[in-house]
Amino acid sequence: MAIGAGAKKSRVLSGMRPTGRLHIGHYFGALQNWVRLQNDPAYDCFYFIADWHALTSDYADTSAVAENTLQIMIDYLAAGLDPTKSIIFQQSAVPEHAELHLLLSMVTPLGWLERVPTYKEALENVKDKDLHNYGFLGYPVLQCADIVIYSNPGAKLFVPVGEDQVSHVETSREIVRRLNNFWGVRFKSFLYRRENLMAWRQIEGALFLAWARMPHLLSKSIPTKEEILEIESAARREIQRAGRENSIARIPGVADYFEFDDILTEPESMLTKTPRIPGLDGRKMSKSYGNTIPLSESDAGIRAKTKVMVTDPARKRRTDPGNPDVCPVYDWHKLFSAEEPGRLAWVRQGCTTAGIGCIECKAAMAENLIKWIAPVRERRVQYENNPKRVLEILDDGSKRARKVAQGTMARVREAVFGWGKKRAELASGGKQAASGE
Repeated sequence: MAIGAGAKKSRVLSGMRPTGRLHIGHYFGALQNWVRLQNDPAYDCFYFIADWHALTSDYADTSAVAENTLQIMIDYLAAGLDPTKSIIFQQSAVPEHAELHLLLSMVTPLGWLERVPTYKEALENVKDKDLHNYGFLGYPVLQCADIVIYSNPGAKLFVPVGEDQVSHVETSREIVRRLNNFWGVRFKSFLYRRENLMAWRQIEGALFLAWARMPHLLSKSIPTKEEILEIESAARREIQRAGRENSIARIPGVADYFEFDDILTEPESMLTKTPRIPGLDGRKMSKSYGNTIPLSESDAGIRAKTKVMVTDPARKRRTDPGNPDVCPVYDWHKLFSAEEPGRLAWVRQGCTTAGIGCIECKAAMAENLIKWIAPVRERRVQYENNPKRVLEILDDGSKRARKVAQGTMARVREAVFGWGKKRAELASGGKQAASGE
């Protein structure tokens, strides 16, 4: 895949922590949509394995991270992610994520992180791990870096999420907006030419009239270099405080003097409707609950696990009618039995009239689940038998991702430090500094 070839495509970014093999909940909750997006010519897709994020809560024992990363990569490929259509990579193999995380952390207020609902909930509910560390507190900042390092100026950047995750993307948007307000403000080059230096006095006067924040009386003399730096600093503070749009409205002529760059793109949520797929016990499907069906599950394992699934609690006896709309087994039928002619109608009719028992219903669903999972499992076995090839694909994707990330960081570094401009100034013998060009 030639990333960014031709017209600018929108970019899509998503990933998962390597906490173990993936299950059918991961497939219907994310992977199915990822595959659809990679096949859509409107998008360039980046999918990663977030091994650094695994350390935010599991830092005490990292022995399983490497193996889990390999297994998740196998699951990605088995589920249909195609390295010729999307970039699939390992987070820690792209160190620019950490560099951008560092810079973002410089502009992110501590209070923003302390107010994140999932942070407060975890501190209250997780008792078997010590989460009082910066890694866990700063999780949203690293998450923001993971996303926006794949910004492409002039192109949209999307994160596929459910409604319960929109707030995470909004936090990233706020962090990026703050960074752009700090480091994306440039003064137009003509201001630095000797014949235009008095324009700085006009900027100074506009700032004074708008907010009266200049620390000294206005002067009519040509400003010195030190005074220009002071006016620059005051202008940046006001733009940061008030925001770009308010500044344009409140500072007369601001558009004549300033240029605003979006160094990084504010990401947007791509709301994804996912089918309901409860766990075997009726709760949310989660490895921590032990109520999942892994994508690698055997036929025998599927039959055994689904045989003890919870059903409609109203069906205490075989002769009791039930309601399929409140039964987890029927939720699974809608996913795995929809293509079998008449099966869903058979379930609804049989359940509501007690014409079939729960054991029969589960067995029919299990056979269709086995048919569905067979090609996924077959592909998984092929990759599992060739882990060296899997690692080669992951390494290649990481190199491709890093090339994109390096381009972003070159742009960010210049916006923050201005070393390109400074080196050019020094190379010209200081002429650039005098002319402002």
